[in-house]
Amino acid sequence: MSTTDGPGRGAVDRVGRGSADEARWRTFRPLWGRVTAWVVWAVAAGGSLFVGLTASGPLGAAAVNKVSFVVFALAATWLLWRLGGVHAVPAPTGLTVRNLVRTRRLAWAEVVEVRLGPNDPWVRLDLADGGTLAVMAVQRADGERGMDEARRLRELVTELGEAPDPR
Repeated sequence: MSTTDGPGRGAVDRVGRGSADEARWRTFRPLWGRVTAWVVWAVAAGGSLFVGLTASGPLGAAAVNKVSFVVFALAATWLLWRLGGVHAVPAPTGLTVRNLVRTRRLAWAEVVEVRLGPNDPWVRLDLADGGTLAVMAVQRADGERGMDEARRLRELVTELGEAPDPR
């Protein structure tokens, strides 16, 4: 039995899961990539800040050493924030892929194929212009969950407009 939260908000069943349409448009996010980013951030940035701000002695008291630990912690925080923030957002008009450095928006017709080969760490999209695009949000490291997400992405591409073969 479903209930609605109001106009335009979609149906939510009794156990709190969204409707099939909401699941279809759910953002792709890696599981283990985010967990790893948080753990490494806590160790690297947290440890660096702790050492940089509390170190004493001949080398630890030098301001340049303290500043270098803080700068390292800030750089690690930015890098791991980007790594933990990779995602792909499907919409009726296309797919927005945010990887480590770059965000790219694609129309569905630009995507020819979705691949996740046996040695690929994440999904690769073959594009109509002959290029490829990594989708770091769908990772093999997530096991069967990652494979399910790759299949969901492939279904969206197939249904919403694979590009015709260039001839």
